[in-house]
Amino acid sequence: MTDPNASVLLADPRSAVSGLRCRECGQSYEITAQHACEFCFGPLEVVYDLERVRETCSRAAIEAGPPSMWRYAPLLPVLSAERVDIGAGWTRLRQAPRLAAELGLHKLWIKSDAGNPTNSFKDRVVSVALSAARSFGYEVAACASTGNLANAVAAHAAAAGMESVVFIPADLEPAKIAATSVYGGTVVGIDGSYDDVNRLCAQLAGERPWAFVNMNLRPFYAEGSKTLAFEVAEQLGWRRPDAVVVPVASGSLLTKVAKGFRELDAVGLVPASESVAVHGAQAEGCSPVAAAFASGARDVQTVRAHTIAKSLAIGTPADGHYALEEVRSSGGAIAGVPEGDIEAGIRLLARTEGIFTETAGGVTVSALEQLVRQGAIAPDEETVVLITGIGLKTLDALGPVSPSTTVRPSLDAVERALEEVLR
Repeated sequence: MTDPNASVLLADPRSAVSGLRCRECGQSYEITAQHACEFCFGPLEVVYDLERVRETCSRAAIEAGPPSMWRYAPLLPVLSAERVDIGAGWTRLRQAPRLAAELGLHKLWIKSDAGNPTNSFKDRVVSVALSAARSFGYEVAACASTGNLANAVAAHAAAAGMESVVFIPADLEPAKIAATSVYGGTVVGIDGSYDDVNRLCAQLAGERPWAFVNMNLRPFYAEGSKTLAFEVAEQLGWRRPDAVVVPVASGSLLTKVAKGFRELDAVGLVPASESVAVHGAQAEGCSPVAAAFASGARDVQTVRAHTIAKSLAIGTPADGHYALEEVRSSGGAIAGVPEGDIEAGIRLLARTEGIFTETAGGVTVSALEQLVRQGAIAPDEETVVLITGIGLKTLDALGPVSPSTTVRPSLDAVERALEEVLR
């Protein structure tokens, strides 16, 4: 492989990437496989020449692009023309009138990423990360994951002809383990929490020449989340909603969605007069960011995760501080959802809108209900809820299930049973 520490020539003429910059001290870097500042150890993020994007990118050009997240290539870290793209993005935004009526909202939209290739929003971030990995010459894709990311890395690596090695907590939902193993990569279960897995992978990233998508490639990986904001704005007719509700694990999704809305403004694709309140959702069993918001704290304290929403079970959220800043500056709020309300949120969305979400979605829907009840979201605010994954991956959260009734195969038996059940 090529030297990942060497600057990559931006071969794609559409790229407006100008470098990397530390979010803490502002130190600038060339494009390399690096995620932390050498001076203050702050996180690095991708910087764009937004004036160039403004001059060359238009609504019409985007609308003529592919029906995937790559229609927004001018605002993504395109490093070469050879992308790892299996069709992530351009998922449905649909109105949710029955859920809105139940919660007392005038206009509510559901943006569901369950329709992505591996049924979660992680396909977006992995598509960008592995495209960058190819540019850097990596041959092995790796990650620390609570499940959905492992699915996405294994699938994209298989499609790209790369090896994959993913690390997960050993007690992960069986459906997520199966949905990762099927792609033929290596799945390593760690007898510990996600934070234990993440710590081990940070050590491995320094030892092995692998593309750890959420570590050494994190600046590129995180940019994929912006496409949710881009799609919401385009699907609403090139405008922003009043409010958006985002599940919070590491905090990266929320911060990048907020960044995405700002970039649309900066390049003139949406009216500058609009603003969007960004709200967060966490399960109380792992709610360090929600707790910090409630207490007015600036910093997020590490917690021990204990929640059925395993895709949100990150007790040391890398972007927690930045998520707090984004929510507060936008006028949003962060709700902590009791564990007992997660299943209720799953069932509420399914019952009203026919959408079966995973536990993270149950957290988000219950958080929406809480935010409306508390007045953080007003009835007349047009709101978008981000549903990040499909419910088939977290069936265990629903507990034992059985038919409403079981009868003999005769019409009389069915009629009697129906009369009893419907009564």
